[in-house]
Amino acid sequence: MFDRFLPKEYNFFGLLEKQAGFSVAAAGLFKTAVATGSISEETLKKMQEIEHEGDEVTHSILDQLDKTFITPIDREDIHALAKEMDDITDMLCTISSRMKIYKISRVDKYLLEFADIIEESVLGVLCAIKGLRDLKNVKTILKACVEVNRLENAGDRKRDEAFIELFENEKDPIAIIKWKEIYQEAETVLDICEDVTNIVESIIVKNA
Repeated sequence: MFDRFLPKEYNFFGLLEKQAGFSVAAAGLFKTAVATGSISEETLKKMQEIEHEGDEVTHSILDQLDKTFITPIDREDIHALAKEMDDITDMLCTISSRMKIYKISRVDKYLLEFADIIEESVLGVLCAIKGLRDLKNVKTILKACVEVNRLENAGDRKRDEAFIELFENEKDPIAIIKWKEIYQEAETVLDICEDVTNIVESIIVKNA
């Protein structure tokens, strides 16, 4: 009965890093696809596979949290990190699916710039997550967190620039609806990345 409360060795840090790695893979795939101007069936399938693998890691983290009483950092923080990083990959998959459904078939300069910013941001998330193994290395972790925050602000500006041009130059109301949603979802990815680093910063404060 009390076995579940006994100390067990679970590699939570390894699983969180693996999950962040799936976000990086999804961002890289998205960037490559955006450069071609469309999402192919093969690309969407690969993105869905990455999302599925990320979901499995999330379930594994939650399952292990349920089986152990002792965790290297607060269990609530592990749960929150797992959920938020899963959301990064989910949102990239959602955008890719939208592009396929909407039959997007042109290279868009703003989406290209978003793809670059997203890739940089998820790499920052990965750096911050890796830093959790050694909380003495605070400077490196905080540097990554600050960079992700900067990129989120850059994403806000990029979204607004894209909206201005879209509303000024696009005459087709359906196209406006499609692109507005895609730009907003791209910016949402950056919001989620910032949410992850906010949790990381909170962990640093708790363990200072």
